[in-house]
Amino acid sequence: MSRTDAFDFFATRQSYPYKTMTGAVPDRAALEAILAAALRVPDHGKLEPWRLVVLEKADMAKVADIAEARAVRLGGDAEKIAKGRGQYDLGHLAVAVISSPKPSDKIPKAEQVLSAGALCMNIVNAASAAGWGAQWLTGWPAHDTEFAVRAFSCLPGETVAGIIHIGAKGNPAPDRPRPDLARVVRWGI
Repeated sequence: MSRTDAFDFFATRQSYPYKTMTGAVPDRAALEAILAAALRVPDHGKLEPWRLVVLEKADMAKVADIAEARAVRLGGDAEKIAKGRGQYDLGHLAVAVISSPKPSDKIPKAEQVLSAGALCMNIVNAASAAGWGAQWLTGWPAHDTEFAVRAFSCLPGETVAGIIHIGAKGNPAPDRPRPDLARVVRWGI
């Protein structure tokens, strides 16, 4: 890929809505290639302050059930239950990125957490570059400690940085309005 091609990729990159992905997903070898490329993220002193959980279709159903049970325990209404289950019921393949900061005198926790976010974006970009649709989501369950423990075996101090859905593209994804540079960029101090 030329530098121009790479720049064009990033200049036109967009997330692809998981709801419109077809049932086709990368096989294990293709997903491992995507993940290997994505793991070239800054890991701050080789700490690797994250881990990944691959969710195939059967796993998605189990996670949807965990989200529903948690919503019911929290006294959630039908809307909360539906939102908790939704991405897992409709998804075909996802990678959960778990932020797992390590004790370090040199690397602040905040930088380790940002590394997990960078990994989420790298997975989206690597999957997109490989021709797949990809979308980074969270949702209320991802921020619920008990859900994270039950669904992804999160340990104390670990959090869900993102759920990256990957699959074949169906209909073209609509683009969304992009930020106005004049509103969000300041030149100088």
